[in-house]
Amino acid sequence: QVQLVESGGGLVQAGGSLRLSCVASGSTFKINAMGWFRQAPGKQRELVAAITSGGGTTYADSVKGRFTISRDDVKNTVYLQMDSLKSEDTAVYYCNLVSITNWHMPLNSWGQGTQVTVSS
Repeated sequence: QVQLVESGGGLVQAGGSLRLSCVASGSTFKINAMGWFRQAPGKQRELVAAITSGGGTTYADSVKGRFTISRDDVKNTVYLQMDSLKSEDTAVYYCNLVSITNWHMPLNSWGQGTQVTVSS
C-alpha cells in the first residue's frame, strides 16, 4: 500500500483559487496514473481529474477549464490547481492511484483528504 497525504484545502470565496497537493510514499508513484476525487456531503465520491505517468490528463465536465492536474515525479507529488471556484466545488478532496483502463477505479486505500469550502 501507498500512503497518501493530501493538503492545501481551506475556505475561499467564490471565484477564488486553491492549490491542492498530494504526497505519495513508495517507489511505484512514477509508474502510476493518479487521480483527484471529491466527496460532497450526501453525495458519492466522484473523479475530478486524473493524470497518467506520461502526463496525459482527463477532467470531469464540471471542472474543465477551471482545474488543472499536474505531477512532480521527483517529489512524488500530484497537484490540483483550482481556479474560478464555485460553491458546488465544496467537498472533501482525495487523491489516489487509479487504473489506466478505468480512471474511476482507485487502486489504494484512501488518505484523510483535505476539505475545500467555497463561500458564495
